[in-house]
Order: sequence, then structure tokens, then C-alpha cells
Amino acid sequence: MSKSPTGIVDELAIALTNMGNAATSTFTPTLRLGVTGLSRSGKTIFITSLVKNLLDGEKLNQFSPLSQGRFIGAQLSEHPNKAIPRFTYEEHLAALTAKNPFWPTSTSNISQLRLTLKFRSNNWLSGMGGPSTLNLDIVDYPGEWLLDLPLLSLNYAQWSAQALERCKTTKTTVPTKAFLAALQPLNKEQEASEPLAQNLASLFTDHLHNARTNQNALSTLPPGRFLLPGDMKNSPALTFAPLPKNLENHKNDSLYALMNRRYEAYKSIIVRPFFRDHFASLDRQIVLVDALRALNAGPNAVNDLQEALNSVLACFRQGSNNPLNWVFAKKIDRILFAATKADHVHHTSHKRLQNIIEILVARAAKSARFSGAETKTMAIAAIRATKEGTIKDKDGELDCLIGTPEKNEVLDKITYDGKTEIALFPGDLPKDPQAIFQPSLKPGSLNFMRFAPPKELSSSAQKNTGLPHIRLDKALDYLLGDWMK
Repeated sequence: MSKSPTGIVDELAIALTNMGNAATSTFTPTLRLGVTGLSRSGKTIFITSLVKNLLDGEKLNQFSPLSQGRFIGAQLSEHPNKAIPRFTYEEHLAALTAKNPFWPTSTSNISQLRLTLKFRSNNWLSGMGGPSTLNLDIVDYPGEWLLDLPLLSLNYAQWSAQALERCKTTKTTVPTKAFLAALQPLNKEQEASEPLAQNLASLFTDHLHNARTNQNALSTLPPGRFLLPGDMKNSPALTFAPLPKNLENHKNDSLYALMNRRYEAYKSIIVRPFFRDHFASLDRQIVLVDALRALNAGPNAVNDLQEALNSVLACFRQGSNNPLNWVFAKKIDRILFAATKADHVHHTSHKRLQNIIEILVARAAKSARFSGAETKTMAIAAIRATKEGTIKDKDGELDCLIGTPEKNEVLDKITYDGKTEIALFPGDLPKDPQAIFQPSLKPGSLNFMRFAPPKELSSSAQKNTGLPHIRLDKALDYLLGDWMK
């Protein structure tokens, strides 16, 4: 961002919060891990699998404390922040491990869960005092909230210009057409009107929901609370819409001035408190990205995903966590960008998937890398929903996936019932990751379906053997491993 999103008062509040966290962490260190996702990337599933596998101490061979025989165990601990809802781990695990398992409902608000991890330190001095302990506070928040943070450095006119430019991507769809048509009769002298403001806000919200569908798969859709309003629904702070520059009029009773005031209220009431009270105190961050969904939708969605990642990296308070920073101005020092649903492509394509997320992040990550924040990319699946096999066609054998498509998934005019297992060749990811930005990548040229969770999850849970995944342990090692040496 071009300037600090917080003022002196906010910075003081952040510093005091971090001093308090430092004081309470003197004897038991606490690592605050932010978990968010773009494009319905499965953060609820990620957290549930992470917690279950740590509690079971299984299926984490690339998690160094476990592979080195130093991991003693994990347990759920008392919820540390009485003002933040607890992440309902047990409820989500029950959904995944039911007789007929189903993916848990996505979370639409901030939540938190604390795990206490016990391990033997490699440091001989630390080891003299017996086992070491680390509190892991997992902070779950919607990706839409993260993409709101750049609004703090944009005025209403700047945001309006960006929002209206994005409308061009879906301008042929009914919801976007309806919103743009409602702007046409307006003029510079348009008076403020509550019914008009409500109608424009409603039409703009419909446009945002439409842009997020699988067909369009757009990610950069602020304001995020228009998509996830919660108890703020219909409040004045959520009753505004972008207006074109030719309508700019700052007379107090003009429609433009009303929209401007409400946009600023949105930032003051919703965005700034999230940054100050939650985001600014994180130590580590994982951003989950459903790149396959964007690839399915074509170049427009890929370019929008690129813009979203640009916005994400502009948000982070980058820097190395030296002791003084930790107390006075805590900064995120490691950011993991994980391409999710790696189980939706054959393992021979995993490197290509990682290359795709790598090039997306690389185009946005220079500032983070050069200012001390370390970034890394991986291709993962928090829960593996498919197996691998081969199918024969006229040209020979093809690597395929075996799994059960979710109910109402459609491919080649076949609608699946959520019970039938199939073998699917999803298509080949491009060898050259640059190709994802080319018009030759036609929407629908790849077959990435949504699969139901496998029924085997129930027996895994009963035996306490962890949940099947792809590189969840490697992601954990990057995010936590250095704190557990």
C-alpha cells in the first residue's frame, strides 16, 4: 500500500497488544498463525485436517519435530480470546467423518483455536528444563476480509474506478448488466436518496455474487462484507455502490457525497478494526489459493487471481521478527501461498501446479521478499479425496483420478448423483506456467471437478491415524518447524 493503513492511535494500540502478548508468552511462547483463502479454497478443511493430524501425531512424515522423534504430542487448550468465536473443530470433523461424509460449511467470520504442542528441543540448553511447549493460535478469517485491506489506502473515487473497471469482466452477464443500467440515468446533481442507495447497493451485491460463481471465478471483489455481511446486513455501512467519475459532486445532499460517506464508514467501522485488532498481531500466514478453479474459468479469472495476489502482498506488515519488533511492532515474517486441491490433478502434474502458483506469487512478491518477509509456494491437499489410476483410450493409457464427484457436478452433459465413483482424466496443466495468461487457455479446456470426501475418513478418525493429505506436513514444517527446534 502506498501509505500506512493505520494512524498513530492504531499503531499505539497494536504496540500495546503486542506488548501484552509478549508478556503472557514469556514462559510459553505463542505463535499466531493466520489462515485465509481465496476463491473458496478450503480453509475450514485445512484447519480441521491440520488439527486432527497434529492431535493424532500421524501422517506427518515431513514435519521435522515428528520425523526426528522430538514431537511428544498436541492437545486442544482453553480458548484464549473470549471476544472471538471458537473455531468449531469438532463439528467440522464430524461432518468429514460421518457415515456419509460431506464437506463442512465454509466459515464466514473470524474464529480462533488454540493447540498446545509439546516437543523436545534440539537446543541443549532448552532441553535441560525438560520438554518444551508452544501454544499455536490458529486465526481463521475470510479471504474477502484480507482483500478489503487495500481499501484503507484508496478514497471513494479511486475504489469506484477500480470496481467499475472490474465490471467489464462480467459485463455480458445479467446481474452486471442490471447494475450498470441502473447507473445510466444518474446525473451529477442526483440528490441523496435512501431507496436509490439501497437499490444500487443491492444490484452491486448481486453483481459481486455473480462474479464469484464457478463460471466466472473472480477473487478480487471488495468490499468483502457485501458477500459475507453477517449481522451488518442492510446497515448504512453496507449500503453504497461505486459511481463513475462524471457524477462526482461533494455537496452534502448529493448521492455521490452520501456514497462517499458510507464508503469511509465501511473502512472505519469494519476494515480498520480488523487490521488493528487481528491482522496486525499475526506471526505467520498461510494463504490458500484454488488456482485450478481459476484455470477452469479461463484467462479473465487467472488475471483476476493475479490482481488478488497483488492486493494480498500489499497488505502484509512485512519484516523479520527480531525481538523488539515482536514486542512493539510485530510483523508477519513468513507467508505460505498454497495451491489447494492438488488431489484434483495427477501427482505427475503437482510440480506444474506449484510452478503456476509460483509465477502468480512471483509477479506480486518482490516487495515482500526484499523487505524481509519470506514467501514460499506449495501444491497441497488438506484432505485427499481421490486415488490415482490409469484409463485406456485409442492413443494408449492416460493417468487418471478415481473419486466420487459431488452431487450435481456436471461434465460432458452428465449430472452426477454424489454416489457414483468415476475415473477422470482432468487434462494436462501447461508445461510453461506463462501459458495460463494466454487466450489459448479456453474456459472449460481442463476438467477439474469437485469431489466428495472419501468414506474412508470415518475409519481413519476412529483409529486416530490422522487424515490423508498431500504435503500438509511440509506446509506445517515451513510454518512451525523453526519455532520447534
